[in-house]
Amino acid sequence: MRARLIPALRDDRRGAVLVEFAILAPVMLIMLMGLGDMLYQVYTQSILNGELQKAARDSGIEGGSSGTATIDAKVQAMVKKIAPGATFTSTRKSYDTFSEVAPEPFTDSNGNGVRDPGECFTDENGNGTWDQDPGAAGQGGASAVTVYTMTATYPRLFPVAGILGWPTTQTVSATTLLKNQPYATQTTTANVTVCT
Repeated sequence: MRARLIPALRDDRRGAVLVEFAILAPVMLIMLMGLGDMLYQVYTQSILNGELQKAARDSGIEGGSSGTATIDAKVQAMVKKIAPGATFTSTRKSYDTFSEVAPEPFTDSNGNGVRDPGECFTDENGNGTWDQDPGAAGQGGASAVTVYTMTATYPRLFPVAGILGWPTTQTVSATTLLKNQPYATQTTTANVTVCT
């Protein structure tokens, strides 16, 4: 009896589909949720990019610098339509020209690629010290160049992150660089060479 039972079980294919489905279904579900989570991130990023571009244009016109909180709130409201639990941080830094959106230039006397004490530098923001980022906080005035950045952090759409050990929140960020409209005479800081 036993001799007939083993070959009969070995050749019996009933239930094989159920076993295969039980093995593959969790993997497929995790992959689909992961893909959904990734597509949600791409969509959120594209909404943030578009809204940030419009907000930057609105900020760069005359009177825009006084309404930056309202302009930021419009960006946040649009992103919250698709990511309701999102939290935001935003920054604006202004520069006199596009070329100043970089570390202040310095004379690298010893050729090590780092500004050391005593090496001369161009003080673009007039504070008397060398700055990696010489920008001033805020939108700036007429014809100033502004770097506007907004970061949104929101809960992930699917629970797959916890299963895979990823963070339960996702962060997207958008940055734009623009020149404010010339609605008045631009005030600039005189560049001075400092050797300290």
